[in-house]
Amino acid sequence: MAELDSMDVHILRLLQNDASRSLSEIADSVHLSPNACWRRIRRLEETGVIRKRVALLDPEKLGVGVTVFVSVRAAEHTEKWLESFTAGVRRIPEVVEFYRMAGEVDYLLKLQVADIAAYDRVYKSLIRLAKLMDVSAAFAMEEMKRTTELPLPA
Repeated sequence: MAELDSMDVHILRLLQNDASRSLSEIADSVHLSPNACWRRIRRLEETGVIRKRVALLDPEKLGVGVTVFVSVRAAEHTEKWLESFTAGVRRIPEVVEFYRMAGEVDYLLKLQVADIAAYDRVYKSLIRLAKLMDVSAAFAMEEMKRTTELPLPA
């Protein structure tokens, strides 16, 4: 875990909330000079604490407002199978998150699609990638919370 002081945490909290803030606005908020603030942000980027800064888009307004969680059970567990499956899943743009799991499910995918027909196209792509034992989908009915902000130390 990276060593962070309270100033770093304050900067991270501001950036997580709105990465489009200007350097001078962040520096003013944390009571640092712009140069000192820039050096801290640069260090946080260089050490990988800040991986990248992005714009968060609205799935509904882009026509991909249906969230689907797909559970996959693999038919085999070899390195070759894993490499092939992983490479294939990473090429599917509708897959926005992809995890290898512990437990009864081997992989969990989060998709953003337009509708059930769009999910069906992704499903057909998945089953062509590798031999699978089971593919199950759960469609989100309502989004109760969505955030990209990670919990930070107090």
